[in-house]
Amino acid sequence: MTTIDLRPFYRTVREFDRLASRLVASVAAVDTGPAFDIVELATDRYAVRLAVPGWRQDELTITVENGVLVVKGEPQPEKEEVRWIQRGISRQPFERRFALAEHVEVKGARLENGVLVIDLARELPEALKPRIIPIASSTESVAKAA
Repeated sequence: MTTIDLRPFYRTVREFDRLASRLVASVAAVDTGPAFDIVELATDRYAVRLAVPGWRQDELTITVENGVLVVKGEPQPEKEEVRWIQRGISRQPFERRFALAEHVEVKGARLENGVLVIDLARELPEALKPRIIPIASSTESVAKAA
């Protein structure tokens, strides 16, 4: 009877399992928050829209720190005892992070029909805005020099 020794392959399999578990954990960690859209409303005006059905204003927090927009949701405990038959709307705490581009500022936020809308605007400083340089004719430059 022939036996096959698989011990040399165990290390490879263990490494693959570790890599796969890390990959699954990182995907789960990235996608724990509500679904969102990023919309361009006009030139240099944008909106981030997060689906937060069932969430109240006092359960949501929006902060901006070091160019990162952070939206957190912390559900408050139910005031009365509720017996759930089916619970399909997620009420788990969440945190969504968005890296803001340079010179993009948060202008405001509002909660409309279960959608949190965060208004953003890109405002360039005057020094960075393109400016038009008038071109003088050769006779104008000679007159100014005299």
